[in-house]
Amino acid sequence: MDKRGFLKFSGVGLASASLLAASAKASAQSTSDDAFYTDNKLTDITGSVKPVTAKERQARINKAQSLMAEHDMAAIIIEPGAAMDYFTGIQWWRSERLTAVVIPREGDIAVVTPFFEAPSVKETLQVGQDIRVWQEHESPFEQVKQILKDRKVTKGNIGFEQSVRYFVLNGLMPLLPDMKNVSAEPVTLGCRMYKSAHELRLMHKANEITLQAYDHVYKNLEAGMSQGDVKGLMQSAQQKLGGSGIWTMALFNEASAYPHGTRQEQVLREGSVVLMDCGCSVHGYQSDISRTFVFGEASKKQRKVWQLVRDGQQRVFEQAQPGNTAGSVDERVRQFYNEQGYGPGYQLPGLSHRTGHGIGMEGHERVNFVKGEKQKLAPGMCFSNEPGIYIPGEFGVRLEDCLYITDKGPQWFTRPPQSLDKPIGELASLSTE
Repeated sequence: MDKRGFLKFSGVGLASASLLAASAKASAQSTSDDAFYTDNKLTDITGSVKPVTAKERQARINKAQSLMAEHDMAAIIIEPGAAMDYFTGIQWWRSERLTAVVIPREGDIAVVTPFFEAPSVKETLQVGQDIRVWQEHESPFEQVKQILKDRKVTKGNIGFEQSVRYFVLNGLMPLLPDMKNVSAEPVTLGCRMYKSAHELRLMHKANEITLQAYDHVYKNLEAGMSQGDVKGLMQSAQQKLGGSGIWTMALFNEASAYPHGTRQEQVLREGSVVLMDCGCSVHGYQSDISRTFVFGEASKKQRKVWQLVRDGQQRVFEQAQPGNTAGSVDERVRQFYNEQGYGPGYQLPGLSHRTGHGIGMEGHERVNFVKGEKQKLAPGMCFSNEPGIYIPGEFGVRLEDCLYITDKGPQWFTRPPQSLDKPIGELASLSTE
C-alpha cells in the first residue's frame, strides 16, 4: 500500500552493461517471489506488548462521559473506524447498512447493527452488552431513537463524531425534534488526542519495527531495483517483524521531488536519491517514518539539502514544547528554510506541505503542525516531525520521525539519523514519566 552498501557501491562507477544486467535481474524477481523479499533473520518482536484491554476501554468511555457533561452533550454517535475501535474494540467497516455506537452522557453504551451482522460485530466488542439489531426492511434510526429514549435522552445536544456520514445525521435528526446536532470533537479529540502510557508503548513498538525494517532495506539495496522492488522488500521486512496494516512508499531520482510520487517508472542507479515513507500498526497503533538515502556517492548539493532538512527537523523538535501552539512549530522550520533560500511559504523549491500531523490509531490525526493552528501542545500528544525540501526536476529530501509531548518537553520515538552516511537513526528509549 502507498502513502506514504549503499556503502559498498560508494565511489564505484557502474558501467552501462552491468547496470542493464542488474536491471534485468531485478525485473525477473517479481514482488511475489518470497525468496527475494524474506529474510529468516527477521522475527516477530511484538511479544513484549499487549493489546488494549476492556478495562482501558471502559475508562475511555468514562472520560468521554465526563467530557460530555462539560460540553453539554446528551450523547454522541460513532460509526465504524478508529473512534469506534478506541471506545469499544469493535473492528468493522462502513457500508450503506448502518452500524453505530451510541455513548450517552449517563448509562451504558449501545450498539446498533444489522441482524445478520450482529454475531460478527460481537467478536471484537469488548465493552457493552446492549446490541440492538434491525432487519433489512426496518430503519436503524428508530433503534438509535429507542436507545436514547431508554436512557431518558429526548432533548439537548447530540454529538456526531467528525467522520460520521451525512446520511446518518439526515436519517436520525428528524426523529429527534427536540435535539440539536453538534460536533462530538470536544469529546472524541479530548480523549484520543492524549495518549496513555500503554498507547505510547504500542506506538514505540510500531516505530521499532519500521526502523529495523529500514535498516534491512538499506543493507539489501542493489542497482537496477525498481521502486516496486524496494517497496516489496520493506513490506516483507515489517511483516516479518510483526507489523500489520503495513504501507510503503519508495521514490527514486526525480520522483522524490514529489512528496507522494508520480507514475513515472524509476530504477535505482549510482547517485540515485531514494526517498521512502513507510509505517505499520501494532495492536491498532501506528508508526510513520521517512528516510532519504543516496545510492552510492552523494553530490555536494544532495548532501547540503539533506543536512538542511535534518537541521529543520531539529528546529521542529526544539519548538515542540508544552504550551507552544502547534502552528508555531511549522512557522519555526519554514522561517529557517526561507533564510536558506527555499520558499517562501509553500513555494518550490522548498517545503510544500505541513511540517507534521497528529498520529495514533490513525496515521493522520488532529492536531497538525501547520500554519495558523492555535491548539497548544500538551503531554500525551503525538506528532510526526517531517519537514522536507523538494526541488522539481531534480530530487527531494524528507526525514520523518515521530515524537510525543511530556511535561518535560518533546521526546523521540526514533532518533533521526545524524548524517547522510549513516542514514537510519536509532530507537529512542521510551519515557512515560
